[in-house]
Amino acid sequence: MVTLMIILFLIGYACIALEHNLKVNKAAPALLLASLLWTIYIYYAQAYLPSVEEFIAFNAGSSDITHNVIHYVTETQIIEHVGDVAEILFFLMGAMTIVELIDVHGGFSIITDKITTKSKKKLLWTLSIITFFMSAILDNLTTTIVMVMLLRKLVADKKERWLFACSIIMAANSGGAFSPIGDVTTIMLWVKGNVTTQHLIPSLIGPSILSAFVPILCISFLLKGELQAVTEEKTQRTLSTCDIITPFEQKFIFFLGVGCLIFVPIFKSITHLPPFLGILLGLGLLWIYTEKMYGRKRNVPESSKARISVILGRIDFTTILFFLGILMSVAALQCAGILHELSLFLEEKFHNIYLINILIGVLSSIVDNVPLVAGAMGMYEIAPAGCEASLVPFMQDGTFWLFLSYCAGVGGSILIIGSAAGVVVMGLEKVDFVWYLKHISFFALLGYLAGALFFILQETFILG
Repeated sequence: MVTLMIILFLIGYACIALEHNLKVNKAAPALLLASLLWTIYIYYAQAYLPSVEEFIAFNAGSSDITHNVIHYVTETQIIEHVGDVAEILFFLMGAMTIVELIDVHGGFSIITDKITTKSKKKLLWTLSIITFFMSAILDNLTTTIVMVMLLRKLVADKKERWLFACSIIMAANSGGAFSPIGDVTTIMLWVKGNVTTQHLIPSLIGPSILSAFVPILCISFLLKGELQAVTEEKTQRTLSTCDIITPFEQKFIFFLGVGCLIFVPIFKSITHLPPFLGILLGLGLLWIYTEKMYGRKRNVPESSKARISVILGRIDFTTILFFLGILMSVAALQCAGILHELSLFLEEKFHNIYLINILIGVLSSIVDNVPLVAGAMGMYEIAPAGCEASLVPFMQDGTFWLFLSYCAGVGGSILIIGSAAGVVVMGLEKVDFVWYLKHISFFALLGYLAGALFFILQETFILG
């Protein structure tokens, strides 16, 4: 049964990684995989669980093993993991809705309209710095989309625009790594309590800056001169959302939305409640404001009003379903004890938390980093305070979890298919995989290793 579960997971993983070749959205194999793994596990559990201490304690005094196993799997294990996954999914849905709301109302133009430089190098650094910090507040995927759309208005030459777009990928991934809300993998670690805001940001901001700006410095030497003017085709425009709101309303939505996102870590620190409740609080405030705002615009066509009920229809729920499928798949492997055995194997073969995380980062450039991080979280538990010295790196805000956040977030930049930001640029700008490999991958790897070395030295000599 264990072998079958591993084989199925590897097949499902391959289908997810090759979604563009198979022309099947990765959410489909992820959901199928989750269902199959849990189906196999509930039969395997009848032989596996009776020797597990938690199950023995749960069913003390009962002799009907088959009934107890089914009850334990369905009423305890599945419910517990669904609850953990739901925290992440509700947070993502709330954050995606807020960001989409800001974008539809033209809020990001408050930033992008300020960029007027014609120098290629200056534009590269300006865009990269904005992307780096913007992705920490919003998320790397949304930031990449916004910045690539801006690029089309500023850079005419296709190959040069590719260089700018690839710099945006690296800046977005690095910026998302040091923020609790900047990347899906970091959100996962933060929501589960593996890392906290007050330790994550100061520990990773240095390595993240280095990982972004080392490759961007290399790319800057390839750009010379000034930009050519971009000629825009004039098209007939219909009345858009941006046309029916005032500049004050546009700015208010932007600052309220960004403020709600920034407030979430503060909300968690004050209340100790899960972050998804903080994001839902912000979404509720924005919902009330926009409904009242549109209620005053009675002479405006309803089709031009971007109410949140409309925005929800634009959210990429296939991504949400993908996370549901892959996280529940990993949960099945965890319940079956497979991830625990894998952690023992890695510990025996490498016995070095830095090397293990660096390998996870390199792997995240080939396959999706979400299941990699979910797998690592399943392999190692958060060690309690006062634990033995060997488990200290696995305590909350321990070296292992902080470095995992960096490696999983930044390692995806090594290949263009290794991150959501990279895949978006492939789709929007048609950047070729081989071109990225030849021209960008070495710079990205250099930045990744530079940031990793900085983190190791920081932990060893400064914080250690």
